[in-house]
Amino acid sequence: MALTGLFLCVFLVIHVLGNLQLFLPAEEARIQFNWYSQLLSNNLIIKIISYVLYLSIIAHVVYAIILSLKKQKANGVKYAYDQRGAVSPWYSRNMGVLGTIIFLFLIVHLKDFWYQYKFTELPLDAHGQKDLYTIVVSAYQELWYVMLYEVGLLALGFHLLHGFFSAIRTLGLYHPKYVKLAKWVAWVYTLAITLGFMAMPIYVYLSH
Repeated sequence: MALTGLFLCVFLVIHVLGNLQLFLPAEEARIQFNWYSQLLSNNLIIKIISYVLYLSIIAHVVYAIILSLKKQKANGVKYAYDQRGAVSPWYSRNMGVLGTIIFLFLIVHLKDFWYQYKFTELPLDAHGQKDLYTIVVSAYQELWYVMLYEVGLLALGFHLLHGFFSAIRTLGLYHPKYVKLAKWVAWVYTLAITLGFMAMPIYVYLSH
């Protein structure tokens, strides 16, 4: 669970950096974003990495279900007196709920962008590249769609905040002396990824 989660964390860094091209002026953004999409689609090494990514997502979901079932079985009858809420944040106790929201969000995301790029006929830009940029901009012209994305990304943020720190602990990558540092890194990473992604739909909606 920790290894697949950290691999997905690395992917999110690459993904958010690539999508920063959406903040460029419209015509420049179209050319750059479409070029970037074509690069990801046609490069053999990136294709291999993408298959690892798909397997990691599946493995992460499967492990999450297995761990949830084991936890439910181990807990048995609910405690008559349960004060765990006083010593742990709500998102750490509801990773399953957050994960489910993210999974549903991911289905929508893949259907509207990845599936369209791979399996449908898209218009071409002036350089003969599939014009995924126009598809993205059109999608983010709908306020309800932007709001849907913001909710999904908030869930991702809380999931990352606990998951990143928890993975570091699981793998034994920090000494008790460095707990504060590990938490600081988790917060910086989570804010950078979450706010970066959340800003994109809002920017496209307001600027087009």
